Amino acid sequence: MIFAMLASASAFLVQSPDKSIEVQLSTDGSHYTVQRGGEEIIAPSPLGVTPANEAGYSDLMPVEARRNHIKRRVALTATKAASTSEDYNSLVVTYREKTSLHRQISIEVRAYNDGIAFRYLLPKGQAYAIKDELTGYRFAYDPVCEVTDYTSSHENTWRAVPVSQLDSAKPLDMPVVCASASGRTHFAITQSNLAGYAGSAFQARPDGFQVHLTPHPGDAGVAVTSPDGLNSAWRVVMMADRAGDLISSHMIGNVATQPVGDFSWVKPGKAAWDWWSGPTAGEKPTMERFKRFIDFAAESGFPYFLIDAGWAYGSTPCCNADPKTDITRPEPNIDMPELVRYANERHVGLLLWVHWQHIAPRIDEVLDTYQKWGIKGIKIDFTERDDQEMVKFFHDMAEATARRHLLLDMHGAYTPAGLERTYPNYITQEGVLGAEYNKFSDRITPAHNVRLAYTRMLLGPMDYTPGGFHNGTPETYKTREIMPMTQTTRGQALAMYVVYDSPLQMVSDDPSAYEGQSGFDFIKTVPTAWDETRFLDGTPETFVALARRRGNTWYVGVMTNADGRSVTLPLTFLGKGAYTAKIWQDGADANSVVSTTKTIHSDGSLSLDVKPAGGAVVVLTPK
Repeated sequence: MIFAMLASASAFLVQSPDKSIEVQLSTDGSHYTVQRGGEEIIAPSPLGVTPANEAGYSDLMPVEARRNHIKRRVALTATKAASTSEDYNSLVVTYREKTSLHRQISIEVRAYNDGIAFRYLLPKGQAYAIKDELTGYRFAYDPVCEVTDYTSSHENTWRAVPVSQLDSAKPLDMPVVCASASGRTHFAITQSNLAGYAGSAFQARPDGFQVHLTPHPGDAGVAVTSPDGLNSAWRVVMMADRAGDLISSHMIGNVATQPVGDFSWVKPGKAAWDWWSGPTAGEKPTMERFKRFIDFAAESGFPYFLIDAGWAYGSTPCCNADPKTDITRPEPNIDMPELVRYANERHVGLLLWVHWQHIAPRIDEVLDTYQKWGIKGIKIDFTERDDQEMVKFFHDMAEATARRHLLLDMHGAYTPAGLERTYPNYITQEGVLGAEYNKFSDRITPAHNVRLAYTRMLLGPMDYTPGGFHNGTPETYKTREIMPMTQTTRGQALAMYVVYDSPLQMVSDDPSAYEGQSGFDFIKTVPTAWDETRFLDGTPETFVALARRRGNTWYVGVMTNADGRSVTLPLTFLGKGAYTAKIWQDGADANSVVSTTKTIHSDGSLSLDVKPAGGAVVVLTPK
């Protein structure tokens, strides 16, 4: 009788707690739709997984449907807010084949006030091998979406293209960010919680996107295997009124596995860094050079110094992992215990760069060595894969470093998928076309920098590595490897420290670049983790203005593309009373900023003149 009632339903409906978002799941589990504010966002779109070595699931009928409502406050560690509200309605529908196989598959759907998520659950008691997913996102209109090409390094520029004009032969990376037909809803499609699963890319179709899982290395016919049951990654659609409102969403972390244990030891902050300003092959490691950066970090109040490639015994130039390199020994002229002692005496923690192929075969030995030395964290580079094996490596490294109270920064990495929520010591990562490219090319344009806030940054922290203080504009920029320039002004260099999420944030230039320079006073004091984040104004094609709060103090960052503009920002996010506003705006040339101070109130507004390729920052303190 229950089976018959379930099968006779026209569809299974899940609404967000505020009833603004609806997901409809078909009774046979073959497709779904999404609406927001009564407008169709996702048209009927396919669901399911493709087994690797047997027939696909077919002729499904629902045998169980379970609903739940969760509402709770979640404390966060070292991120864009001190806490978040996790509030959603969920539905888990279990389907069984009517055929003789009688296989079961469940689909779990969650509807939040800021989006939806769903995943597939295969029951325990047997092994599985999955070739791909049937998951798609179809549109009854032709949305213009912000997209970027999928490559192994996940380092590419973004562009706005109508879906119908995308090349189906070129896979696309996470996320894709689009607007509804009316423009009243902006949404980002991505993934979360890859544990035990594989990463994926999107294939464009004339009417939308298709998910494609990354196969096992050397076996294109299998993407995911499991010896006992299987939970897929979450497929996530974040939604908001404006593109910038997606920035403050916590959906990706909310559907991830939540942390277990005490992570109060995780200390966010800025780090001096020795690679960006020097030659690509790396400078010769010496105690004197490393101590110079430690002294700089100490004098500036930075808690970390990141020692990049070249410190380990037998190091070779970028980028392959030479088997002769030993990352448990420094070069003969580097006394690591003395260097750690010197840094600790000055309240600076040391972080070490390693190649992933050097650490993967001996994780415990390497990390135990670093813990014994007194190292505070590691940066792992050149992973450049997101298959199931590499996803496991990411999770293994996050767990192993957490156990030893070490920070983790992954480079050459796939884009974030919630692991930083599960392990807050996984404090930042790359998977972004960042400032390192200023050394090689002219790809880091003002427009690219603005678009990052509305696209890649939605997924989680990004180690863009800001802080270049040899500033310029697209017209004056010149590519140079040593002491590289930027195509953006000093004002934009400062604004990145407010706009870009990275609880571990690099101060990338050489210490000499900051001596006596305007604006460095702001970099020394700006936080890297926040109690609250609010989008103020802008669009991906123009500029971005964000406000972030730490305690009672608000920080505002504005970045523009190649066009200068006057930006007037409402101050309604402030509390009552008067505030002192200290403002840093673009100066007479690209390498200067002008500082002013004024009194403002929450019922007023703040106008900023931002020069082409420029930016501005404001610190608002209650009087």
